[in-house]
Amino acid sequence: MKRPLEGVRIIEMGQLIAGPFAAKMLAEFGADVIKIEPPGTGDPLRKWRLLHEGTSVWWAAQSRNKKSVTLNLRSPEGQQVVRELIAQNDVLIENFRPGTLESWGLGWEELQRINPRLVMLRVSGYGQSGPYRDRPGFGAIGEAMGGLRHLSGEPGRTPVRVGISIGDSLAALHGVIGILLALRHRDQHDGQGQVVDVALYESVFNMMESLLPEYSVFGAVRQPAGSSLPGIAPSNAYPCRDGRYALIAGNGDSIFRRLMGLIGRPDLADDPALAQNDGRVNDVERIDAAIGEWTARHSLEDVLAALNEAKIPAGRIYDAADIAADPHYQARGMIVDAELPDGTPVQVPGIVPKLSKTPGAIVHRAPALGEHTDEVLDNLGVDAATRNDWRGRGVI
Repeated sequence: MKRPLEGVRIIEMGQLIAGPFAAKMLAEFGADVIKIEPPGTGDPLRKWRLLHEGTSVWWAAQSRNKKSVTLNLRSPEGQQVVRELIAQNDVLIENFRPGTLESWGLGWEELQRINPRLVMLRVSGYGQSGPYRDRPGFGAIGEAMGGLRHLSGEPGRTPVRVGISIGDSLAALHGVIGILLALRHRDQHDGQGQVVDVALYESVFNMMESLLPEYSVFGAVRQPAGSSLPGIAPSNAYPCRDGRYALIAGNGDSIFRRLMGLIGRPDLADDPALAQNDGRVNDVERIDAAIGEWTARHSLEDVLAALNEAKIPAGRIYDAADIAADPHYQARGMIVDAELPDGTPVQVPGIVPKLSKTPGAIVHRAPALGEHTDEVLDNLGVDAATRNDWRGRGVI
């Protein structure tokens, strides 16, 4: 079965998370991705988090379906190889600090001249323009500037990070959208490529819902609220008898009435002041207390069973062990059995989104450093003697 991006050829010059995550998603749906890495060290992600035989197990998920080519982009030979690759490819993904590629003679104007059809995704902390463009930016900084970090955590305490590099991943998703839009425009209109400029902080800010409209109209600065969902009630985490927490979203009007009936509070279900969300928000402490009194009398399993029977949205807080054991994850193909290069079994996340006619696939494992260098350079006409010379001089 064909995948929707078969025939699309991509050069990935990014490192760590944002650029590579975008390329990973595109590769899962058929794009041919050549990942360029520094000789000797490779992408720093190879050494992040927990390592097996010297390589991060994260690598197995982040770099599957890609080819690895080692290339010193600071060398004239490496830069010339990039130009030759650009002439044959559709997309370039990079997440260097703005101006880095220009300093190597690989800026947009030069690359567009080589290949007018090129689509170039540029991911950076602050974007390719503006007064902050030259500042270094990581996902955590983008999360803070985008407004997310301020809302994370408990009121009156130090703001906390989400626990993953969500700013990078959000930037990657926006980058994928941008690439697909640019390819669509190129192929449906004038045949010309364009730059997709994605800033980490803007990708986070785009997720911030009513944050800015509320400030502009009311002067309201939204504050952290712990496990609750401010302005939408009831929606919170409620402690159960066994010390675990049930997440309950009873904020729909009819759902709220069913929830109050389930917990034995018809007085709240029938109170006209609580019939709609704005009224419930004004009395959220009383509502949360009533729900908490009910959950505290029951185990988490009993609470969830009762809520599911009453068709009230609810769930538990999953950790990695919960995810690995969950039958729904398994049924949906979201836990995939794979192997590390030495044959060690590893489980990796499945593919999202799920397309009914042209689904994504994992075709081959994440590559060893430089695994495809000879193959790619040979296709460009670089002979074995030249490749050996380049290896001796650290070009590849």
